[in-house]
Amino acid sequence: MKIYEVIRRPLVTEKGVDQKDTNRTLCFEVALDANKTQVKSAVEKLFKVKVAEVRTATFDGKLRRRGRFAGYRSDWKKAYVKLKAGEKVPDFAEI
Repeated sequence: MKIYEVIRRPLVTEKGVDQKDTNRTLCFEVALDANKTQVKSAVEKLFKVKVAEVRTATFDGKLRRRGRFAGYRSDWKKAYVKLKAGEKVPDFAEI
């Protein structure tokens, strides 16, 4: 997979920004079939930083209704990427 296929987008939420500020951890939405090694190498190449740890979580799509029509959102995967000490945190998540 290419870098932009592995990392779909940064997740800019209150929890994610707090993790970024306190724990040097970045949050991304990643491809469902991407593994931790692919996420680590993609972040290192894209932001030119060293990664200490990658944690992933897979979420099932929720049921959504529009009147009498019902459907499910897509399943998705989140990655928490912790940077090594001394690395500069990228400023993509500035609010």
